Amino acid sequence: MSWHVQMTFKTEKTIVDARKTPIDVKAAAIILMNDLRMFGPAVDWPNYGKLKNQGIGIDRRHCHLQKGRPTWVACWEVHSKYRLIEVYYVGTHEKAPY
Repeated sequence: MSWHVQMTFKTEKTIVDARKTPIDVKAAAIILMNDLRMFGPAVDWPNYGKLKNQGIGIDRRHCHLQKGRPTWVACWEVHSKYRLIEVYYVGTHEKAPY
């Protein structure tokens, strides 16, 4: 059974904006979304892991989309009850909300 994956408006805008996001990062983000949809929140991507100290009942995770300088990351929140994954950040590691 597949998961429903949605992006926040800001994340969608970051991925679409050609001036901010390199093409290979866009492609990696789209592939990640497809992997999340098909396999769920636990994916086999570089530096994948759960984020700690998020609070009770909150399940947030991240992975790297592109290594180097700058490193690009994606962050998402899992709502297991609804089989929903919300991607709330795609951007550089320096500005990541964790």
